Amino acid sequence: MPSILRNLLAVVAGLLVGGVVNMAIIVVGPMVIPPPDGVDMSDMDRFAENLMRLEPANFIAPWLAHAIGTLVGAYVAAKLATDHRMVFALGIGAFFLLGGITMVATYGGPLWFAVVDLAGAYLPTGYLGGKLAATGNSTLGPSDTVRTT
Repeated sequence: MPSILRNLLAVVAGLLVGGVVNMAIIVVGPMVIPPPDGVDMSDMDRFAENLMRLEPANFIAPWLAHAIGTLVGAYVAAKLATDHRMVFALGIGAFFLLGGITMVATYGGPLWFAVVDLAGAYLPTGYLGGKLAATGNSTLGPSDTVRTT
């Protein structure tokens, strides 16, 4: 398979898998930590208002969804790419970061969460996904030998 095609598939797979992980955690989160009484997060007309009524614990699942979704997506992209793996991993992180910025710009929410989410959930975990994908890849060439004494 040509490397450009494989790299394109790596990006698509990273975005798809990362998005699925993100959505799975977003769906399960309110089952584990329910929103306060009277808060209906499925009401898109009052979504921004309801964000402000959530308690800090209710933001654990969204942050984990953003961080783990990005981590898994970056890992998949970096693992499947033929070269420049960290670039692909960080590209996945940047793509999800743009989604996070769009959500904050559209719906707002508590400032503390916007800062923690945008600064800590996307690029750092994209980088970590790239690093994890690189572990186990042998970089030893024919002239590089491992000496055991």
